[in-house]
Amino acid sequence: MRIGFAGIGLMGLPLCRRLLAAGHRLTIWNRSPAACAPLLAEGARQAESPATLATGSDILMLCVSDASAVRAVCDGPHGVLAGCHDGLVVVDHSSIDPATTRELAAALAQRGGHWVDAPVSGGVAGAEQGRLVIMAGGSAADIDRISPVLQAYALRITHMGDTGAGQVTKICNQLVVAANSLLIAETVALAEQAGVDARLLAPALAGGFADSLPFQILAPRMAERRFEPVQWRVQTLLKDLDNALALAQADGQPVPLAAHAAALMRQHAECGHARADLSSVILLHRPQND
Repeated sequence: MRIGFAGIGLMGLPLCRRLLAAGHRLTIWNRSPAACAPLLAEGARQAESPATLATGSDILMLCVSDASAVRAVCDGPHGVLAGCHDGLVVVDHSSIDPATTRELAAALAQRGGHWVDAPVSGGVAGAEQGRLVIMAGGSAADIDRISPVLQAYALRITHMGDTGAGQVTKICNQLVVAANSLLIAETVALAEQAGVDARLLAPALAGGFADSLPFQILAPRMAERRFEPVQWRVQTLLKDLDNALALAQADGQPVPLAAHAAALMRQHAECGHARADLSSVILLHRPQND
């Protein structure tokens, strides 16, 4: 099958490399064409626009920053919708709100296409290692069709329900990750203040009830004030927390911890750390020493 990919960023680059390594015919597009250069050197082709990318693809992956970016790629005379053809499956790996997902899916269906919302979890390391987990919304037939392609970088693909269900699941995932990151930062700061070497927390608590993959990744980086390379951007987690708050408000579900987490994450972003790694939230607690 002809595979298209739009969005060559932190996640898009390793995902495309996994697709090329699996032997897929890959055509790519990015808003900033220069970002495509490494993949072109590895055998990918470059499309002139999202519309031409869609026209030449059987399956088209999107991996962009937010709902406005997904709309920008899909709408307009040079967008994906303009290039849609019967049978095209758009697989959106972006993390966006369910309402936008359902709206774009309906517009694509009017043109004979199919939409699968398939946000991922596992970060850059998971993308590089082919160990992402994918939560998918859409028809079972479409998900069965795309699964052999997604296996180039997915450890597990779970069909969560109809269109939008994948995005709801990702919002739940990100709520846990974002709130957990802030608690990990409090934990590291408390250990340091009490005279404990916070670098020992991750190995000491490994395998216990407090352990988690984010804890093993973030706690050592926080303890060492090591914020490079960027694995999760603060602005991305803030966007996801805002999506969680909007979904909760629409459904009348109180989420007080999520609201507090969003306020703290926004405070950190507004201090100039929006594009920094998530581990930098430790700076909320001991800025005088960092």
